[in-house]
Parts: sequence; structure tokens; C-alpha cells
Amino acid sequence: MRLPSHVHLVEVGPRDGLQNEAELVSVEDRVALIDELTAAGLPAIEVGSFVSPKWVPQMAGTDLVLANIIQRTGTAYPVLTPNLQGFEAAMKAGAKEVAIFAAASEAFSQKNINCSIAESLERFRPLCAKAQERNVKVRGYVSCVLGCPYEGAVSPARVADVAEQLFKMGCYEISLGDTIGTGTPGKAQAMVTETARRIPQASLAAHFHDTYGQALANLLAVMEVGISTIDSSIAGLGGCPYAKGASGNVATEDVLYMLNGLGIETGVEMELLLAASRFVSQRLGRPLASKVARALSCV
Repeated sequence: MRLPSHVHLVEVGPRDGLQNEAELVSVEDRVALIDELTAAGLPAIEVGSFVSPKWVPQMAGTDLVLANIIQRTGTAYPVLTPNLQGFEAAMKAGAKEVAIFAAASEAFSQKNINCSIAESLERFRPLCAKAQERNVKVRGYVSCVLGCPYEGAVSPARVADVAEQLFKMGCYEISLGDTIGTGTPGKAQAMVTETARRIPQASLAAHFHDTYGQALANLLAVMEVGISTIDSSIAGLGGCPYAKGASGNVATEDVLYMLNGLGIETGVEMELLLAASRFVSQRLGRPLASKVARALSCV
């Protein structure tokens, strides 16, 4: 089995996870969560999103979160900026890395951001240009890479095309998202292999949801074909409001347990990660969600 010796974990819980929670989490608790994740050694932690609180109230106060977290040297703290207005707000708040998102499904793009794929990409060109002027890194997301709740199957060629356009406009890394969690290992490998024909494999990341319990299997499959950056969410937080029944992202604790078992280095400490999982689970008033967190709490 050919696997990477080191995996770069990108923690998306404070943004992609919490933005789908019905209960609002205070700025203070979001700061505390990110500080715990930083202490655990995660190399990249999504802080929040600069979007209108009218549409995503859970992300209100992202500027205050960014201002109050303890930033560790060597750790990235990206924020989502869906448009130029959000980008400028992020710059004012001191962000050093931003993220943008597009879809591999026309129907999903229309439902999610009310425009076509082509229109969404055109919106991002001036944002990427400004980011390059200011030496700000931009990460790109592509959603629905292994299936769409409205269109069904999505071809690997379409995923590769959207990813390539994001890469060419300046995104240093493209995160490939199985938004509704319908992917299986063979399909995940085929999608990554096709995309890697267009852009460098080292610039690809996997962002898989666990709706059908396939996330870990899919991650192992794409690591076998060269993926070494993985997005995950503490306590499995997250979902997709536009995808009925879609459960959360794969839990960071579960991913770390698998990687530790394979002897793959991450730099992340399990005990400190579990402390962050317990904190956010208690804050949300729910039992521990990840299998690993539940199992180790009984040890």
C-alpha cells in the first residue's frame, strides 16, 4: 500500500462545522475552541467566514474571533470570503489566508449561491487578483465532487475543469468536497486521478462527509493515489443545508486515529484533540459524536 509519510490536516469545524449548527455559538466559545485546536497541534484551522450575518448568523463576529485567538507561528488561520466585500473585511481584520468556493454541479451552484458555475468563477477572479497584490494566500473549494443532491452523479471531468480554473486564477490548493457524502472509494480515486491530470497532485486536498459511513474508506483510497492533505471537523461537526440528510464532515478524531494506526505523521496530539471535542460537544449540549471520542471516553 503506497501512502504518504505525513498528512497535513486542515480543521474546518469552527467554520464549516459551526455554520450549520442551529444554535449560535458565542465569539468567546469559538475563540476557546480554536485555541484548544491550536494547542492540539493542528497546522491549519478555519476561523470563520466573512459573509452577511443575515444569511449565516452563526459566523457573525468572525473579525472578533480572528482578533482574539492565540495565533501560533506556523499555523494557518484561513477565513472564507465569498466575494470582494468579504475579502476586504477579512483584510481589515488581519486575515493572512482566505478561501473561496465553487461547485462541480450547476444545480447546486444555483441553489447555493444563486448563479452558474461560470458566473461564480468570474466573481472570484478580481478577488484572487487582489489577494495576489497583497500577498494573501487563497484556497479553493469545489463542492459536490462525488454527487449532487439535485443532479445525482457528477463527472470527474467536470470536477477537474472547475478545479483547474480555480488553480489557474491563483488558488494554491484545491479542496475536493464530497458535500453529501455519497462517494465510494473507487469513485473517489477516479475523481482525484482525473483532477490530478490537470493540476499538481500536491495542490489537492480531500474534504469528505460521512453521510453513508464511507469517509474514512474514501480518504484511505485517495491517499493511495497521492493525496496528503485532508480536511476534517472536530466532533464531526457540519453538514450541508442544501443537501437533505447530509451528515457532518468526517471527525478529526476518527481521521487522526486512522492515521496514527498507519504510522502517518500529523503533528497532532490525540489527548488535546479529544479535549477540544469534549468542549464543543458540551457547549452544544450533545453527546460525543465521533466514534473515537466515544470509545476513548470509556477507557
